[in-house]
Amino acid sequence: MDFSLTGDQVLIRDAVREVCARFPGQYWRDLEARGEYPAQFVTEMTRLGWLSVLIPEEYGGGGQGVIEAGLILEEIHRSGGNANACHAQLYTMGALVRHGSEEQKRRWLPPLAAGELRLQAFGITEPDAGSDSTRIATRAERDGEHYVVTGQKTFISRAEQTDLMLLLARTGPPTAADRAAGLSLFLVFFSGLRVPAGNLIGVEGRGFRQVLDGFNAERCLLASEAVGDGRFFLDRASEYASRREVFGRPIGANQGVAFPLAQALARVEAASLLRFKAATLFDGGQPCGAEANMAKLLASQASAEAGNAAMHAFGGNAFAAEYDIERKFRETKLLEIAPVSNNLVLAFLGQHVLGLPRSY
Repeated sequence: MDFSLTGDQVLIRDAVREVCARFPGQYWRDLEARGEYPAQFVTEMTRLGWLSVLIPEEYGGGGQGVIEAGLILEEIHRSGGNANACHAQLYTMGALVRHGSEEQKRRWLPPLAAGELRLQAFGITEPDAGSDSTRIATRAERDGEHYVVTGQKTFISRAEQTDLMLLLARTGPPTAADRAAGLSLFLVFFSGLRVPAGNLIGVEGRGFRQVLDGFNAERCLLASEAVGDGRFFLDRASEYASRREVFGRPIGANQGVAFPLAQALARVEAASLLRFKAATLFDGGQPCGAEANMAKLLASQASAEAGNAAMHAFGGNAFAAEYDIERKFRETKLLEIAPVSNNLVLAFLGQHVLGLPRSY
């Protein structure tokens, strides 16, 4: 079993690192202060093809897998950036690439690969249906050659920066045996409520199963972001603790500083390995729900631990904006909560891996 990166994967990582070097911490701090979207960064990543790596080559994309996409996101986060602004362009492709018709793929994938359109959002969460996606009430009723959508969605990340959205709506009732039955997946423009029937992704009533492909890719990619965050904290804290002197010696010589960083390092590396396992299964078309969820769980916990160790290593300077520690700590804590809570991940593992009674 070879755990090393291939030559092409190293080239991808190094090329993304060069791009990120042009967008240092000050760029991200200024954006946060103004509450702005990182349009310049996203445009550059799109122009260079890094956001279309999961689109097959015959449709203008990079033809790479979730492993390579994860390396891209990891490097963005390790550099001190935040891929939240554009990561959905990667994982929303799962449902379209795997379940879309040939006509749909030839219509939508080339302009997405070229950056002429953006697919940055899932329309799933509703005011009365959060983590339990099977309880959504938004309906899509067939009317000739269209579906008429009625209902309400909330928490649609990047809604202002996307042209297209994957919308999960109910086209039929659930069954006693399967609460996800009757859910369908559509590719829609925000500007219309009448959706052409040709925009139905895959098979009517199987939308929840189809969107799970996107969820598993999402879990793998979020784990990669968390691994990148963890390595950001460890890089910065190790460098700081090696040169910061108190009482005549570097603070990194103190076990109270060194041991938490070393413990976090071990956990980040372990999470990284599980991330690669989950991504390898996904790219091979094999079931990976358990591995993808565990990778997201462990990576988000490891990055938060690394962030906490870095906060203590920097002390008061952790709250000085120019070090970016406090900003990145806030960003990485989000990965424990969204887009899926770690508690729900544990409930999933308890039921579907350990065989315990359903708790939700």
